[in-house]
Amino acid sequence: MNHNKFLSKIIFLTGCILFLGINMINAQTIKSNKMSKKVLFVVTSHSELGNTGESTGYYLGEVTHPWAVLVDAGYEIDFVSPKGGNPPYYGNTPDDKVNERFLADEYYQNKIQNTMTPSEVNPDEYVGILYAGGHGTMWDFADNEELAVIAQKIYEKNGVVSAVCHGPAGLVNIKLSNGKYLVDGKKINAFTNEEEAAVKLDEVVPFRLESKLIERGAKFEKSGLWQTHVTVDERVVTGQNPQSAHAVGEAVLEELKKLQ
Repeated sequence: MNHNKFLSKIIFLTGCILFLGINMINAQTIKSNKMSKKVLFVVTSHSELGNTGESTGYYLGEVTHPWAVLVDAGYEIDFVSPKGGNPPYYGNTPDDKVNERFLADEYYQNKIQNTMTPSEVNPDEYVGILYAGGHGTMWDFADNEELAVIAQKIYEKNGVVSAVCHGPAGLVNIKLSNGKYLVDGKKINAFTNEEEAAVKLDEVVPFRLESKLIERGAKFEKSGLWQTHVTVDERVVTGQNPQSAHAVGEAVLEELKKLQ
């Protein structure tokens, strides 16, 4: 009888240990999955629109619309800017409910108002990176070597690199380990020369984005003024203008799903 009781206790304890072990493994798996579902958004720190006397920054809707798509799909978004801290923005259209949602979200407002510097970013934590647009990007994205290295590392570990409107300014100098530009030979889309001329800033920006991407070997695609256009090629997602921001978010999500 005592022998049977002893065996019962052993079986019970063994079951408890197995149960706890399985739960610990599950918890670690959940934590690992949560860590892998992070996307890094890059926003500009630049606030002056050339010599016009006007202010600039990141374009709000080009953050909020991809953000909403990815957050609703279960992804965590972090923010980085060249200088860190609270970046400037513009373009808050009053009828944009997604902008309203973002501006009312205390958790993400704390994040966007306290962006990381590039040196604080661990690329291994992210499955994707998105360069948000806004004219400010034309002054501080292209020559930021730290951001370029972050994007290169994310891409070369099978992650997704994306950008919208002027955000592809961040792509023009990204080089891969083989020495080639990231955009070389790929179909790429961005704010067009025609759109820059239409807003009368083609002589204000330090370079024409479409032309620079073509110089880097990109197969540039585009639609007419203010038309939604998103291009996807080898885990690189690019969108033409603010009207393309939501569609960029959806395209990034589809590419991320392929990695799971």
